[in-house]
Amino acid sequence: MSRKVYLDHNASTPVHPDVVAEMMPYFQDVFGNPSSVHGFGRAARDAVDVARERIARFLAAAPDEIVFTSGGTESDNFGVKGLALARGRGHVITSKIEHHAVLRTCQTLEGQGFDVTYLPVDEHGMVSADDVKRAIRPDTIAISVMHANSEIGTIQPVAAIGELAREHGVPFHVDAVQTFGKIPIDLHGAGIDVLSFSGHKIYGPKGIAGLYIRKGTKMVAIQHGGEHERRRRAGTENVPGIVGLGKAVEVRGRDMIEEAVRVTALRDRLWNGVRQRIPDVRLNGHPLERLPGTDNVAFRHVESESIVLGLDLKGVAASAGSACTAGHVEPSHVLVAMGLPLDWAMGAVRFSLGRTTTADDIDYVVDCLEALVRKLRLALPAGRA
Repeated sequence: MSRKVYLDHNASTPVHPDVVAEMMPYFQDVFGNPSSVHGFGRAARDAVDVARERIARFLAAAPDEIVFTSGGTESDNFGVKGLALARGRGHVITSKIEHHAVLRTCQTLEGQGFDVTYLPVDEHGMVSADDVKRAIRPDTIAISVMHANSEIGTIQPVAAIGELAREHGVPFHVDAVQTFGKIPIDLHGAGIDVLSFSGHKIYGPKGIAGLYIRKGTKMVAIQHGGEHERRRRAGTENVPGIVGLGKAVEVRGRDMIEEAVRVTALRDRLWNGVRQRIPDVRLNGHPLERLPGTDNVAFRHVESESIVLGLDLKGVAASAGSACTAGHVEPSHVLVAMGLPLDWAMGAVRFSLGRTTTADDIDYVVDCLEALVRKLRLALPAGRA
């Protein structure tokens, strides 16, 4: 294998060299517990404070509105449960295409007596603000809709949903793990009360993420034990991870817009190359309102796992679905919710591009796909192709 092309950035990204450099001292030299009052602890606390301020500045928020967590899954759990449990029993609204960190949290709440509405999506995977409006009831206590879907990249109308939430006095949680640092987020214009974000999707380290909680938003902590994070999330802070997240956010603030333009052009180059050279393909997700680096392509009558494994042999990394559900043979819950027929859904492959992706990479992948899909289709039993 002479060439390697990584097109799975929605699953995880390589840590930016500037982030690595900033983190290194906090593994050895500045090792104190940030809750300790001596100099070693104060040095660690100062680093945490700097990172918190960087993230707050990026979001146009206040530093004390930022809470650090261990990952996007914890942030989503905290965001949904924290809002719901703070209000006792009631009605929660979400969508059918949320990440499982939200869907399974909502299912857990149902087992505790909450009522949950799972909104449908259209053929592009988009939630309708009108459906949200119709779903709101007098006992609705929380709305949770993602900013963009990790599999198909469709960007949701969060500003319209947030306006409805504000009108009805319902707290609004947004899972922004796939958009934070990739496209602008207007917390205040969109009426977002709670926002989940993560480090390893934006060239930061794994094991660190955060939650924006608007001042005055009533939340219940779901992790207990200490006074950390203003009593909102107990546990000794991951100082190297927090430092890395803060630096990654600073770098994204510098590079985000320019990179989005470049990656969008490469994303379109990939899709145009595929559809021109391979028959029976379709793009899943919204044709325009989509993440800069995401193409979800369905290859009819070909199993996505076979394509992913075949590409891997050519040094190309792609995904048959979200990383959290890799290995499962059933079609993606996102594609099912969109109404995609089974013969298309089973052949869906996600290509997610990033800062190091080049035009040569894209052309190589298209070449590989053309040969691979032809080979796989020729191997099909008569009548299947």
